Amino acid sequence: MNVPVTNASKMNVSVKISAPVNPTEMQEKIEKAISNFFPVKLKLQDEVPTLVGEGDLESLRTLHLRLREERILDTARKIFLNGIEGDTTKFRLNKQVAYIGKLNFPAGKESLGSIHVEISAQNLSELFLVIDWLAPETIDGKPVMEIDL
Repeated sequence: MNVPVTNASKMNVSVKISAPVNPTEMQEKIEKAISNFFPVKLKLQDEVPTLVGEGDLESLRTLHLRLREERILDTARKIFLNGIEGDTTKFRLNKQVAYIGKLNFPAGKESLGSIHVEISAQNLSELFLVIDWLAPETIDGKPVMEIDL
């Protein structure tokens, strides 16, 4: 059952994505890894080669879908909730796994670096709405309730 959130259009959600480009890596492959989940325009920052991009709630729709396809809602929800700092949640994705179109939340620091994602909302209650939309609570791996944003 999907429940629409009536004020979703007024939500101000920002998404920041970044990933280091190491000398042994091809920039195009990292761009593909990011774009597999986040349709954002990327630019290369020169100081330490890093691809960065910004988006909004719309840029999370692919991630929303893929979390369900890969049946990792419980894991994702735990990661998103553990990553909360103020009105932002931060998490990382494995670059190599993302390149082949799969999701993996690395347990620790990776030698080649990860895709870093920050999702910010106007306040904590809006952030919880975004988390509930991305990765709702489940029973036996199935969402208890889906919300539409």
